[in-house]
Amino acid sequence: MAAANLSLSNPTTFLLLGIPGLEEAHSWISVPVCLMYVVIILGNCTILLVIATEPALHRPMCYFLCMLAAIDLAASSSALPKMLGIFWLQAGEIHVSACLAQMFFIHALSMMESAVLLAMALDRYVAICFPLRYNSIFTGPLVAKMGLAAMVRGTLLMTPCPFLIKRLSFCRGNAIPHTYCEHMAVVKLACGDTTINRVYGLSVALIVIGGDLLLIGLSYSLIIHAVLCLTSREARHKALGTCSSHVCVILISYIPALFSFFTHRFGHNVPPHIHIILANLYLLFPPMLNPIVYGVRTREIRERKCKVLHLGKSNAQHIQAWRHRTDQHHE
Repeated sequence: MAAANLSLSNPTTFLLLGIPGLEEAHSWISVPVCLMYVVIILGNCTILLVIATEPALHRPMCYFLCMLAAIDLAASSSALPKMLGIFWLQAGEIHVSACLAQMFFIHALSMMESAVLLAMALDRYVAICFPLRYNSIFTGPLVAKMGLAAMVRGTLLMTPCPFLIKRLSFCRGNAIPHTYCEHMAVVKLACGDTTINRVYGLSVALIVIGGDLLLIGLSYSLIIHAVLCLTSREARHKALGTCSSHVCVILISYIPALFSFFTHRFGHNVPPHIHIILANLYLLFPPMLNPIVYGVRTREIRERKCKVLHLGKSNAQHIQAWRHRTDQHHE
């Protein structure tokens, strides 16, 4: 009896249930999820390849875009393979250590992405408000330091969470009604006092989302003020045009995050499957749409992608012509 109670309070594995209430639709849900994952991989790898091979794109904003693409690839790959395993094979069992590692990487990478979006807002602020000093301010070493700061902040803020969870006893079973190991979904299985976990999770979310959004909003208020002071309508349009891609990415990234955050903590009457769908959209939409937005809105990236596609088409035509001549020679 004591051994049974011990295994119940200290399980070695958790069971991810997927989307409760929609189990019969898991196979259908897996189709768009799989397609989104393919788009995420292709889109973000293309962005990384295009920027790496085009010298004209070796500038601070594009370096930040590379950071964003790498973070999106890592975050989606931390959750989606296991999610598809649940949908296709009902393979929801996950070791406690793997669950905590997945939780750490998903949340830490989300914090890093928020920091990179803030750095991109500061980049636009300096580029528009201090254009003559931009190259002297946003140097390569500064960009590297900002990227390192984003990584360190996300790691430090998320490191206490696995340790705070390990001290808990899980007397409410080991089944997690979710598609991945989300912090609050795991905490809800624990019995006893979870105040520290809840307060710390809420505090970190407010510091990251609230603080970064506040600074991004401040940056754009200064940008708008500077743009309105321009006398030329064409100059105003051009200045705002340089910010449009970043604004779209901010909306794509923060709107699902805010919806997921508020419904999870305050939407007690919201059905559980809505919570989980919103949390999944937060992991799927930004990584999928970010490279599309920048690929369409950034002229140099768009032109480079067209060159790559044109080169690939030309090479295919040359290969086909060579094969045709070889066949004729053999005949």
